[in-house]
Amino acid sequence: MTIRTWVLALAGVTAGWLATIMTVMVVTDAAPGAIVLWPNPEFVSNMPEGAAVVGGGTFWVAVRGDTENLGLSLYRAGGRLVLPAGLPGCLPLPAKS
Repeated sequence: MTIRTWVLALAGVTAGWLATIMTVMVVTDAAPGAIVLWPNPEFVSNMPEGAAVVGGGTFWVAVRGDTENLGLSLYRAGGRLVLPAGLPGCLPLPAKS
């Protein structure tokens, strides 16, 4: 296999993985929280009732919430990429302070 084949295979696996976890976040309410990457500037003010920011950085926000359809609500609030957090095998949520 050539390097080009390996790079294309890696890109395909990465895209498939992201699509799968994004779908899990939108379709199920299994995750107690989410990591929102590259939210728009008004994201926090548009967040759904029952959701709270529990951490953040330059280009991400950690959200915990018990609302129905949390993932879809976060996309509607302005999240560009919403990934599940707090499930086994997912990104951990920051500790409560």
